[in-house]
Amino acid sequence: MNAFRIVAAGDSAVLVELENRIDPVVNETAIALAKAIRAAVLPGVRDVVPTYRSVAIHFDPLRLDYEGMVTRVTVWMTERPPYWQGILPEGGDVSPLRIPVCYAGEFGPDLADVAAFGAVSEAEAVRLHTSRMYRVFMLGFLPGFAYMGTVDAHIAAPRLSTPRVRVPAGSVGIAGEQTGIYPVSTPGGWRIIGRTPLKPFDLSRGEPALFKAGDAVQFYAIDPEEYARLESAR
Repeated sequence: MNAFRIVAAGDSAVLVELENRIDPVVNETAIALAKAIRAAVLPGVRDVVPTYRSVAIHFDPLRLDYEGMVTRVTVWMTERPPYWQGILPEGGDVSPLRIPVCYAGEFGPDLADVAAFGAVSEAEAVRLHTSRMYRVFMLGFLPGFAYMGTVDAHIAAPRLSTPRVRVPAGSVGIAGEQTGIYPVSTPGGWRIIGRTPLKPFDLSRGEPALFKAGDAVQFYAIDPEEYARLESAR
């Protein structure tokens, strides 16, 4: 079992903190804990939010006090009640969500800089980005924004020193060992290397967010013509 600590986050939330690192095993435990808490359907629990290496549990303090919440979380983390069964993965291959990306021209304004960071060609930078299967560690920042990792060290360029005022929706960016897709047009400081015609967040869908924590994702390159075709078909 991962080391953990429980800290108060105001009078109506607790934060379960695991090891302070970006790691698939640590993240899987956080996601599993969140699923177990939801499965317990505790009266008073309002929301459960997993992150890279923590879980925030929001609750109604008139129905469930802080000490009671801490006691329950400690039991979950040390004794693993029956509803944990089947929540933690048992290994095996995971089919990734395949995401088309156009890395050409205006779609990837920072691709040349990312390639220069790794002393590789732009074509090699694209190959490195598309050759990995990424894990969705968490969602945050914007509805549907998935923080994915880990990026190959050759192209793990840092954020821009000055964020852009506007990043187009669908832009695929890199920030160190993380990669992600901007679901809407917004200011942002990640290095933009391409754009997908898919919509990471769409309220017209039954499940608005395309990604969820724990998903596997793989990008593949398309040309501008295929981008235009997919965009018009969505």
